[in-house]
Formats: sequence, C-alpha cells, structure tokens
Amino acid sequence: MEGTVFSLIPPLIMLFLVLVTRKVLLSLGAGIIAGALFMEGFNPAGALNVIWISFSEIFVVEGEIQTGSLYLLFFLLFLGIMGAFMSESGGTVAFGHWASSRVKTRKGAQFVPAILGLIIFIDDYFNSLAVGQVSRPLTDRYSVSRAKLAYIIDSTSAPVTVLSPVSSWGAYIIGLIGSILATHQLSSLGGLEAFIQMIPMNFYAVAALLLVFLSVYFKLDMGPMKIHENRAEQTGALIGFSRENVQEDVTKDAVDQNDGRLHHLFTPIVVLLTGTVITMIWTGISNTSDPITVLSIFSNTDVNLSLFVAGLLSVLTAMLLYIRQKQRKMSVHQVLMSGIRSMMPAIYILIFAWMLGTVIGLLETGEYLAGLVQSADFNVSFLPLIIFVISGIMAFATGTSWGTFGMMLPIAGDIAVNTEVSMLLPSMAAVLAGSVFGDHCSPISDTTILSSTGAGANHIDHVLTQLPYALLSAISALIGYAILGWTASWVIALAATLIILSGSVILLNRLIKSAIL
Repeated sequence: MEGTVFSLIPPLIMLFLVLVTRKVLLSLGAGIIAGALFMEGFNPAGALNVIWISFSEIFVVEGEIQTGSLYLLFFLLFLGIMGAFMSESGGTVAFGHWASSRVKTRKGAQFVPAILGLIIFIDDYFNSLAVGQVSRPLTDRYSVSRAKLAYIIDSTSAPVTVLSPVSSWGAYIIGLIGSILATHQLSSLGGLEAFIQMIPMNFYAVAALLLVFLSVYFKLDMGPMKIHENRAEQTGALIGFSRENVQEDVTKDAVDQNDGRLHHLFTPIVVLLTGTVITMIWTGISNTSDPITVLSIFSNTDVNLSLFVAGLLSVLTAMLLYIRQKQRKMSVHQVLMSGIRSMMPAIYILIFAWMLGTVIGLLETGEYLAGLVQSADFNVSFLPLIIFVISGIMAFATGTSWGTFGMMLPIAGDIAVNTEVSMLLPSMAAVLAGSVFGDHCSPISDTTILSSTGAGANHIDHVLTQLPYALLSAISALIGYAILGWTASWVIALAATLIILSGSVILLNRLIKSAIL
C-alpha cells in the first residue's frame, strides 16, 4: 500500500467524513485508523501498534523527548490562560471601549486583523494566535463572525510568512534553496537572492493577501461565509449553530471591571511579542556556529522554544496584573482552569492531526504524488503550473506545507535544471504557492487549526468558509502560471493573476448583491 494510489484513501476518508459529519475528531480518528489498517494489511493488532506509535512519537522518539511538540502544546495552554486573565481583568472590555471610539465601522474592524496579519510576519503559529487574541474583542463588538475572523487570520499568516525572508518559514526555505543550488553547482545565485527573486512568482500567496483586503472592502461573503456573516449581523451569533471543537470563549462572561484598563490587555501581548522575538534571536545566535547574520539567526532559531518562553512570561505578567486588582470575581486558580479548558479542543485536534500526518507519512502519500511529477511527460514551459497543482494536492493530503517544501523543492529543482534552467525559480516558487494553497484547504493543517483556535471559531466552519476564497486565489494563480508558460514573463503573469482576481471579486460582488449567488 505504501507509495501507491491506495495511500490516498485514508486522507480521502477523513475528508469525506469531515464534509458529511462535520465532526473533526471523529473524521481525523477514522483517517488514522484507516491508515493504520492499510499499513498493517488490515491486521488489528498491527494497526493498534501503528496508532500507538503515531501518538507516542509526538512526545518521545527513540528515548528522546520531543520538546518542540511539548513547547507548542504548552504555548497553546499559556495563550488560553493569558486570554482568561486579560478577560477577567476587564482588559478586553476596556479595549472594546477604546477601539469603538476609533474604529467606527464593521469594515474597519475587519481591516484591523488584516493589517496586523501583515505586520506580524515572524512566524505563522504566532501570527495566527496573537492576531486572534488582539482582534477578537473588536470584531466581536461589531458582530463579525468568527468564521470571517478565522479566514482573515489564516489567509494572512501563512502567505505573509512564506513571502518574508526574515521569518521561520523564510529561513527554512532559503536553506533548502541554497542546498539545491549547491547540489546543481549554480554558484552564480545564492539562497537568499533566489528567494527574493521568487517572491513575485509566488502567485497564490500574493493573490491570497490581496483577496483578504478586497473581500473586506467589497464585503465579499461567498457561499457558507455569507450564512455566517448574515447570522452574525442579524442575530449576534458569532460562532453558528455548532460549538463543537470551539475554543471556549473566555470573554463571553467578561465583566466591565471598574479598574480594568487597556494595559491589562496590551502589556501581556507586548511581553508576548517582544519575548518571542528576543528569544528567537537568542536561540538563533546560540545555535549558529557560522558567522552570525540575520539569515543565519532565523535559520537556526528554535521557534517553539521561543513561543514557550514568551508565553510563560506573558502569563506571569497577566496574572500579576490581575492579582494587583482590587475587584476580582474569580480566584487565580479559577482563571487558570478556565484558560486551560478554553484550549483543550484545539489541543485535541492538533494531536489527532499530528497522528494522521505520521500515518500518512508512513504510507508515503507525499512520495507517491511527487513520483507522478517526475514520471510525467509534459511541456517544460508549463512545469510551474504542474508543480503548483501537485504541491497543492500534496499539502492538502498531508496537512503540511513544510513537508511539501522538503519533498517538492528538490524535485522541482532537479527537473528544471535537467530540462530548462530558466524554469528553476518559477518552479520552486510554484512549490511554495501550491503548498500554501493546499495548507489553506486542509482540515489537518496545523496552521488552519491554530487560525480557527485564535479566532475562537468552529474548526470545520473555518475550513469550509475559507475554501471558496482559497479556490478563487488558486484559480487566479493557476491562470497566472499558464500565462507564464506561454509568455515566459513573470511580470505579465503576475499582473494577469491580480487583474483576474480583482475582476472576479468585482463580478462576484455584483452577482451576490443581485441575489444571483
């Protein structure tokens, strides 16, 4: 079964159940069980062993503790606790009062997380969770659905991080590109220079970012998103009918504390921001043996450790601010437990998604899809187009952009160098574009999970409401890569991508307003 078309069955089972039942844990569990059974020839005992391995290796591999996974899980808990303290102190209410005096419209409230998403480009995890914590009190006040907030967060976090050389993603990608260039003895181009040249060729990421702002400006609510937005505006129901797998809203019972001030909200967030950046720089320097540069620091930084340290500091800060208040309706212990409970659904989903990712890796689903590219016979001018599609499918099936980068970048480089070297950079850019697209569509993507967590949205609601926007950006990018194949000009192709996207938004907006859609 490994490395064959049958390796696609477990993720397809998961996707089918997600769409039919809308129960994410049930769907992920079914995918894990199906994959384990496939691995062991439908031997139940062997399948149980595979399931246990996929779970235990999240925490321990060959006797070595997987600190990265633990750091991220603890960071989620810290974020929930920090949010609970900020809420109980009256900080979120104070921010709502402050923001409402400056942001006067529902549209303006949606632009806030969009702009913050561009500013916080260091890491996608941090972006997803931090932007959600800051923006949610404001978007709630203006009855913006949590699904819309999750879309804005998700469609800025990964795209801006994959376009930024000074980010955890950028550093990782530059390292891969540098290795590929060295392997093929292309010494005239460095990894950083190649990455920067690839930025405008990453049509999907650029289109996805533009679409966020266009959708807010034109109030483009397509498909399921229109249902969520209409219900939020008309009834004030921000989450929808199903609250399963939704982060417990620690702000819903927030009281307007007499001594609740803006610093109760912003001080922990500033500590979180500065703590993350400082710790990333510190760990990057500590892990760098080569000459220290900005690129080497971000190449060797420990993102999860940085999030853990900064998260702990922000929790301690929020707790001290709460203890200093004279009016407290809940004890410190009660707030701690409330914050922990709020993050448990996200942690359950993330652990199940990691387990399914391990099983899919054992089934060699990614290797099978990559092999299709290597064995295909096509016009090399359209290599970026083919690479974009395959990378999207691979990232969707495996739920990982980084894994897709690791498998597809060397393949794209090898094919381009051995056929038409001028297609090298566009092909590698198409890998990045397709990977982010597949990541946006995948229910098991950790970035997608954390975006719904940061927004406090139902996870499946987020996946289904984001899908039309991801597809619109992908179709525009697909046409762009086709034009690139015909013209060999990325300038013309990028311009065509953005024009097609903008024109489509205007047309769809008119159709929606005329009640045709």
